[in-house]
Amino acid sequence: MSRHVAIVTDSTAYLPQRTMERHGITAVPLTVVLGDQALEEGSEISTRSLAQALQKRRPVTTSRPSPQYFAETYRRVAESGATGIVSLHLSAELSGTYDAAVVAAREAPVPVRVVDTGMVAMALGFCAVAAAEIAETGGTVDEAVTAAEKRAAGTSAYFYVDTLEYLRRGGRIGTAQALLGSALAVKPLLQLDAGRIDLLEKVRTASKAIARLEELGADRAGSAPVDIAVHHLAAPDRASALADRLRSRVPGLVDLYVSEVGAVIGAHTGPGLLGVVVSPR
Repeated sequence: MSRHVAIVTDSTAYLPQRTMERHGITAVPLTVVLGDQALEEGSEISTRSLAQALQKRRPVTTSRPSPQYFAETYRRVAESGATGIVSLHLSAELSGTYDAAVVAAREAPVPVRVVDTGMVAMALGFCAVAAAEIAETGGTVDEAVTAAEKRAAGTSAYFYVDTLEYLRRGGRIGTAQALLGSALAVKPLLQLDAGRIDLLEKVRTASKAIARLEELGADRAGSAPVDIAVHHLAAPDRASALADRLRSRVPGLVDLYVSEVGAVIGAHTGPGLLGVVVSPR
């Protein structure tokens, strides 16, 4: 890595590999614990395997990277020529990843700024790309952090899930909210708010919920230049159709990503997830 400032994120950013390679972004993997097996996201467990495990009600949990893993990553990046590192991570409300990075940063061979973006999935990925673009032009660590934080402040993320049960199991949403959704047989729409996953609306059918998800994304995008990501888990046809409709409705669309989330987020949402991330330029 030849540039002055290096960008590190984690595997829940779900950036396409080609995007990471183009911008020189390094991702530290989180871990999915399947029974008694600890598997690294992105290399040791597929989303298909995860979906099958969830459907069979096998115990599935997730775990942050260790501080040692971060320390090794920071050392490797520094040895590649970086003299400063910006380390951008998913919301500290959802994971201990940020805390592990902070511990490792204290002993890093070069200065490391660790940032809790309050984001997850491509909401985090867009922050990493914004920081990398500043770094590529010779920007400082502070300038890259500012770019990432500005991108985070303007980014919105909305999610549809078939059930709140997986979020309840993982402690990512309140039991009362989950039970209410189940009792009313509604299809929940969620949003990322202040780093937490909150119930936004309750819709009666899946088709109406997905239509509402599209409406929320298009309204948030407006007509200014914007990037959008459509995420899914085991729902590629739904995601592709949703992306096509958003493409036709958003005049300022610059980049549109369609991707399946990895095992860490999938473990907490379950199959059928659809997500829309809207990130103004």
